[in-house]
Amino acid sequence: MAQLQRHLGLFQTTMYGIGLILGAGIYALIGDAAGEAGNTIWISFSLAAIASVFTGLSYAELSSMYPKAAAEYSFVKNAFGGNFPAFIVGWLTLFVAIVSASAIALGFGGYFSNLFGPPVLFCAISVIIVLSFVNFIGIRESSSMNIIFTLIEAAGLGMIIWIGMTLFGDVSIDYFDAPQGIPGIFSAFTLAFFAYIGFENIANIAEEIRNPKKVLPRAIILAISITAIIYILVSVSAIRVLSWQELDASIAPLADVAKRALGPQAHIAIAAIALFATTNTVLIMLVSGSRILYGISNDKSLPSIFSRIHSKRNTPWAAVLVIGFLSVLFTLAGDLSTVANISVFGIIMVFILVNFSLIWLRFKQPNAERQFKVPLSVKKLPILPVLGIITPVFGAVQFGPYIIMMGMVVVMLGVLFYFAYNKLTKERN
Repeated sequence: MAQLQRHLGLFQTTMYGIGLILGAGIYALIGDAAGEAGNTIWISFSLAAIASVFTGLSYAELSSMYPKAAAEYSFVKNAFGGNFPAFIVGWLTLFVAIVSASAIALGFGGYFSNLFGPPVLFCAISVIIVLSFVNFIGIRESSSMNIIFTLIEAAGLGMIIWIGMTLFGDVSIDYFDAPQGIPGIFSAFTLAFFAYIGFENIANIAEEIRNPKKVLPRAIILAISITAIIYILVSVSAIRVLSWQELDASIAPLADVAKRALGPQAHIAIAAIALFATTNTVLIMLVSGSRILYGISNDKSLPSIFSRIHSKRNTPWAAVLVIGFLSVLFTLAGDLSTVANISVFGIIMVFILVNFSLIWLRFKQPNAERQFKVPLSVKKLPILPVLGIITPVFGAVQFGPYIIMMGMVVVMLGVLFYFAYNKLTKERN
């Protein structure tokens, strides 16, 4: 019987994580964050990095115990037993992967249309189809493409750092000018925290990593640490070139930073790099979504067809097709901003449950083998996962009632599907 193949080492896994986190978010979020925090935006990105580390360490420990595809599903199932809570977490992570792929594909379509002219929707659907084929071809090929594209998008951010730090930056800037004070810093922290989301999906390729119990924790910590350094340097560089008011008013803040220093042609260069950033993120979300679907199906909580592995390519071909198809369907909605916010609310709920899982397992299975262990505990209670529960709540409270209500609707749809599918399965048996 065909199985997923373990092709990835520490470098490839870390680059996969960096590609997930860097993505396209920093290109857009930094302007809004500057509007809230002013010149202290670097503090907001630093705090968001620390908050991400809290949950990232929980993923690291749990991955060293249960290195499985559909990681969150596996964590919750082992912690609380039974398929129901695990399925709901798996349902949310699937929703997030599909919506993220669709929303970012539309972002790719916007950049591509702006540069070359084809319709946005055509470009979005085309990139999903092409990248679904890459996903089908194999994890090694997907990883190679991810590494190349991650290096390109990192080079774009490196150019911003070079411009701000050495070429054009204002050395006399007051880095502690916070127009809205502490509340503004924490409001920008919420936006910055969203820019780090993505590290959690590293765990979903566990079954294609060599020695995952050692490699996964290291890759998660390295990916968050490296991207945190890049984000903080980019935020400092940006405010050295443009004022926080100019960043806030811009619809393409980093492109405008490059344009101020290097002229209009630099704007085109950043837009081209954004194409690579969006393409890379769509690819990784398609890979992650298909592995989540495969893992849940392989545990028999979804139809077994989704756990089938292609005999030659060693990829979950049915899961790849379904995730690609659903991502295309969501692009037809056009403006996915509200749905994307609902998906962010969903991932915050997942983070809370993952941290709860680690805390519960410390009491439930204190002597279980852990090749990595989150530091700082009071007796059996780990402190950092508790903070990992508290910090995402800062993000959740920023959403309006409509987003929270629709997020709960997504959960309820998962509940209905779970009981309907289980009833159907029992009737067939």
